[in-house]
Amino acid sequence: MPVAATAARIAAAVRNSPGHRVKVAVTDIDGVLRGKYIHKDKFDSALEGGFGFCTVVYGWDCHDQCYDNTTSTGWHKGFPDATVRLDLGTHRRVPWDDGVDFFLGEFVTDRGGRSVPWPLDARQVLKRVLKRAAKLGVTPMCGLEYEWFNFLETPQSWADKRGADPAPLTPGMFGYSLLRANHSRGYLSALFDEMKAFGVPIESLHTETGPGVFEAAIVFSDALEAADRGVLFKAGAKEIASRFGIMPSFMAKWSQQYPGCSGHCHQSLSDGKKNLFHDPRGRHGMSKLFESYLAGQLEGLLEFAPMFWPTVNSYKRLVDGFWAPVKPTWGIDNRTASFRVIAGSPKSTRLETRCPGADINPYLAIAACIAAGLDGIERKAKLAAAPITGTNAGAENIARAPRTLIETTRIFRASERARDWFGDEFVDHFAATREWEWRQWQDAVTDWERRRYFEII
Repeated sequence: MPVAATAARIAAAVRNSPGHRVKVAVTDIDGVLRGKYIHKDKFDSALEGGFGFCTVVYGWDCHDQCYDNTTSTGWHKGFPDATVRLDLGTHRRVPWDDGVDFFLGEFVTDRGGRSVPWPLDARQVLKRVLKRAAKLGVTPMCGLEYEWFNFLETPQSWADKRGADPAPLTPGMFGYSLLRANHSRGYLSALFDEMKAFGVPIESLHTETGPGVFEAAIVFSDALEAADRGVLFKAGAKEIASRFGIMPSFMAKWSQQYPGCSGHCHQSLSDGKKNLFHDPRGRHGMSKLFESYLAGQLEGLLEFAPMFWPTVNSYKRLVDGFWAPVKPTWGIDNRTASFRVIAGSPKSTRLETRCPGADINPYLAIAACIAAGLDGIERKAKLAAAPITGTNAGAENIARAPRTLIETTRIFRASERARDWFGDEFVDHFAATREWEWRQWQDAVTDWERRRYFEII
């Protein structure tokens, strides 16, 4: 259907829906959904020419503290409005918000009288990578899995506790527990049913190892839709959970004694007809294209690491002996490797990138996965590394991932590969925001420090 006809159809559907408001949203640099309601009277003009949205959403951190070290947006520019264009393909209705019409948008900017993607916008960063994929004649397909903890808290109760001792939804370590799932069946049923109605279908949902922790696998789709679903799942889960007196946390690791929360990304490449990763005659059922894609991810992991591990807390998850992989390794159906090759049927053969945490910005994590893999394909990279067996058996000479955000950020800032795929403006801005995040941690005085030094030193 032509764009004009599609716009007219959607405008008519919105006008005829109940209520007088439309919900619109973008994501900030951390992948947090930021948005507002607009009146239906304004929607027609927003549909045609976009609407203004303050650039501060890319100029502040997740607690609305403005960066002091960025150049593309900041105090020195006065945080003006930029234009957000709605993506009509993201239209859905929010079942837990009276069926209000909802759209995702993305920032654009004027360059020489021409409207072009704003290079800082995370959704635009992913679309930049996907355009390069299209030139190679491939369509990346993706599916996200999230692990997250759930607590019997509200924003007010959590504020009153000053960030200490959250009450888990259920006690104990009980993965794949039907008993624990039944305990929370109202919440889980709402997630399944309302997410499906919201256009974020869940393939499976189960308890994981830890008190009150769940894992959800979101149905596979093209990469941009997968990232949209990833953002909307996190935001939607929090809104649905609040109705049950539950607070979800997608923090990478909330407690030293429990495993962290992952954000695994499954990927394959299609030519529109078949899965290009599958070759029954290839090594482990992998095509040569798949091998080059995997080789690119092995080589690119540490250069793109802040897009997988974006917070100070991300690195607390990367602990030897827990489930999160700590080295750039691959294996055949090996859940301890960073890259798990699932060599199945022509339809199901895929790569699972297991290193990201649940604290990812889905647009950036998926962009990093695909860019690293396509980089390997462009260079016809050879898969020289052998698969590991068990937990890092065969990886003795492979360097461990850095343990701090500032280390990976310095590597990312200096990476020519990152600049080639994501652009100088984005790399400089994202690196600056991660340096800011690290400085906030450096300046903080923590409970651990008080317990360790207050009396004794």
